[in-house]
Amino acid sequence: MNPKFSGIITEGKFIPDDVRYFMHLRLMEGQRVETVTSQYRIKKARSTNQNRYYRGVVLPLISDVTGYTSDEMHGILGQMFLADGVLLLNKVFKVAKSTTKLSTVEMEEFLTKCRQWASLELSCYIPLPNEVSY
Repeated sequence: MNPKFSGIITEGKFIPDDVRYFMHLRLMEGQRVETVTSQYRIKKARSTNQNRYYRGVVLPLISDVTGYTSDEMHGILGQMFLADGVLLLNKVFKVAKSTTKLSTVEMEEFLTKCRQWASLELSCYIPLPNEVSY
């Protein structure tokens, strides 16, 4: 087990966010340890506006062109752009990451792929968020 601790550096000393979880280090007294330090980065979840744009603009436009429902197209686009291959019993299965788990940056990358695909494969123009109200 490799526990992770978050905290802040104050006057050159590490101050953990929750001292209780840091106390187990006393069990390592006298042992050599290795530490890895990195700057804490907050992963901002996709925004409400991104979700409204996707559900209110992207999916309806693609659905109109393809004849599939918005929910069906949501699943298809997820398989196309958010799925990774998982090996199980010598077979590869595609498992799509949920858009609810995407950061704002990842969601914008997904939306860009959706717009590009719709343009190239369906000849369907999907306006950018600043070009349409939703």
